[in-house]
Amino acid sequence: MSLVSILITILIGALIGWLASIIMKSSHGFIMSCVIGIVGSFIGGFLASLIGLGGGIIVTILIDIAGACILIALLRLILGKKW
Repeated sequence: MSLVSILITILIGALIGWLASIIMKSSHGFIMSCVIGIVGSFIGGFLASLIGLGGGIIVTILIDIAGACILIALLRLILGKKW
């Protein structure tokens, strides 16, 4: 992976994490948004592949946001309400 693709992955992860935090009404910093967005994208992609979902970029982004929301919900269960 090149440096540019790593930076693009971080920026897209941050965007997805930010959107998920708006949907789930949670607040955390930029680094956690990146981590939640990137990990949530993997969760969403994994779950989508299990049920056979796939498609274009819009569907992928929606699946990634859903995965990040699932991750935030799991973190709330484990760490408490402030997530």
